Amino acid sequence: MSRENIPPGLRETLDFKFVDALFGRRSRRFFQGASVPDGYFKYTSKHDPLPLNELEQMTVLAAVAGNTGWHNLIMRGERYAPDLSNYACSAGGRTFPSAAGFHTSELFFTDDSGVYFFATRDAPELAGRLEEGTFDSEELLETHRARVRKIADGRLKVPHEVPHIEAHNTWAVNQPGTTLIIPVGDLAQHVLAGLCYYTQNGVCFYDDVHGEEIKGLEQFKGLVDVENPYPLSFLEMWSLSELTAELSTACYAGMLMLQAMGLGGWMFNGMDPFSVLGASGNPEVPGLGFRYDTDECWPLPNPTGLPGIFEGYTPPHYRDMRHAVDALTERKFGPGGPFHPETPGYYKDTKAVRSSAKPHDEEFRECVALQAQHIYDRFGKFPGTVPSIFVMPYLQAHHLDLEFYDHFYEKGAYMETHARHMERWHPEM
Repeated sequence: MSRENIPPGLRETLDFKFVDALFGRRSRRFFQGASVPDGYFKYTSKHDPLPLNELEQMTVLAAVAGNTGWHNLIMRGERYAPDLSNYACSAGGRTFPSAAGFHTSELFFTDDSGVYFFATRDAPELAGRLEEGTFDSEELLETHRARVRKIADGRLKVPHEVPHIEAHNTWAVNQPGTTLIIPVGDLAQHVLAGLCYYTQNGVCFYDDVHGEEIKGLEQFKGLVDVENPYPLSFLEMWSLSELTAELSTACYAGMLMLQAMGLGGWMFNGMDPFSVLGASGNPEVPGLGFRYDTDECWPLPNPTGLPGIFEGYTPPHYRDMRHAVDALTERKFGPGGPFHPETPGYYKDTKAVRSSAKPHDEEFRECVALQAQHIYDRFGKFPGTVPSIFVMPYLQAHHLDLEFYDHFYEKGAYMETHARHMERWHPEM
């Protein structure tokens, strides 16, 4: 569409100042159709719930986890120069960063019509980057729309009560008219990618939880420093921290977009992750429907994946951890991966760049798989001390009830984009 034919709301969003989004960001929870039953903020909206339309929803989704073309990779690593650093698992960039380009998360969302999967993790370049480094907004939104897959009818089934939703969120979260966005991370894959990273840098691990070495590592003394292993708990804590940053910055990118669009909403962690994934143990709380395991040795259930849609890099979705290592290697070096010579890119000689990373050879894979299999065998799951699948935080988007804010707040409680949202995005109403 030409610039003149872009809907007014989207046109103003594209022109919105970043500084205003940054300093105008607020959690704005009260939406059209909401009700606070008691206390100082007792108030019931005079409006019916108003769901986001398709254009609004796609604009928010593209902000949270949109593909931004081919990423630039890490150009050099002291340990293996002049070979290209081979950490990345994805060839495409997204609107949020990921540690060493691992990109092990995907996006789910729900609204009144259903539960959806929005897959951009391994997407190729979805829209052609213009010479000035930007994208055509119509092409960007259309190509992302094709990545949405419906997986269930009706809104995500999580009761609006404690312990499934924190007490301060029961009235607001996942209510009619809202869009709830749920980034989900494959922490099993992230830890596996971390093992590859450390192995590439000559580091191996010992099991500090059980107080033992990993048997067989001595055969790889030419690859890693078997005399000075790192503690396993460090690897898993570090990976969890990295993945949390990935999920959080995705939500934050969407939060800034809400300000530009004039939508209400906020990012938060006030939902029980096991209820969200479907691992609460209550069949009446199916959540996203992830499979999970329990063990008397574990304090919490361990979700491992949603079969056929989002499967963690761990058994039972893989035969063993060597199989998972091979799958990760294929993701990195196989067709469409960041280090496959036929994967396109921005470089003037892309084939030469992508071919310059050293593939994971048999010795390398065996070293990584040995450590990963030890974790699985000793803990009964992979990773051992953190969940295989991780979720937290979330982002909700909705239409503000401005009358609530006019009633309780002084001017400035919302921005001009919020004040003009309905006329710019919903002129028919």
